[in-house]
Amino acid sequence: EDRPVQKSDGTWTYFAPDIAYHFDKAERGYDLLVDVLGADHGGYVRRIRAVVEALTGGRVPLEVRLIQLVKLLKDGEPVKMSKRAGTFVTLGEVVEEVGKDVVRFVMLTKRPESPMDFDFAKVVEQSRDNPVFYVQYAHARIASLGRRLAESGMVLPPADLSLLSGEELGVIKLAASFPRLIEQAAEAREPHRIAFYLNDLAAAFHSRWNAGNDDPQARFLLVDRPDLTAARLAMAGAVGQVIRNGLAVIGVAAAEELN
Repeated sequence: EDRPVQKSDGTWTYFAPDIAYHFDKAERGYDLLVDVLGADHGGYVRRIRAVVEALTGGRVPLEVRLIQLVKLLKDGEPVKMSKRAGTFVTLGEVVEEVGKDVVRFVMLTKRPESPMDFDFAKVVEQSRDNPVFYVQYAHARIASLGRRLAESGMVLPPADLSLLSGEELGVIKLAASFPRLIEQAAEAREPHRIAFYLNDLAAAFHSRWNAGNDDPQARFLLVDRPDLTAARLAMAGAVGQVIRNGLAVIGVAAAEELN
């Protein structure tokens, strides 16, 4: 289907600079182009793919990711915005109110093709329902183990991981899948997989931690078992490293303490 590039008065349509942009990228030697567009631009995909194929002779593939819109909620009510009326909330204002770490993580808790309700109250509450808090809390708990060990004065032997069993091995197995998860997320251009994974890993660690509430022998620090303590702390330290690495990939800082 033909698309106008230049108007009768000599000015260019919005499609013209888009053509030039993709041509410039291809001419600079890129072997893959990726566009991220709002879902309301779905009708634009076929024409820009046709342009890239024509300009490069099919040499440079183009991937297009469509993302749904985000609805802001305050006090349970949608924040009404209108471009025509000039009433809108910028991303900078959202970051200023709740912090960049919260915004970055929460934006990855939904698949791009899924609509999102960004509730200002929910994203800062300290509960299991707040994924960024849940992951940060797991890391803070792990960090607290080092402080508690120093306070106890315990001297630990080298860690013997063969002492670990049951749920602990499940946590280790999940943590060990991190490198492959990162590779898969990169190959699929789906960074939300990292946020999903971190939430699953945090849940597994919290479950293991909470076991100590019912059984004192399941706690991480056991004064009468320095060998088992060393093994459990090694496991916790590895999980903490994976959480830090995962958060770093998506640009979020790991919390050492939470109030």
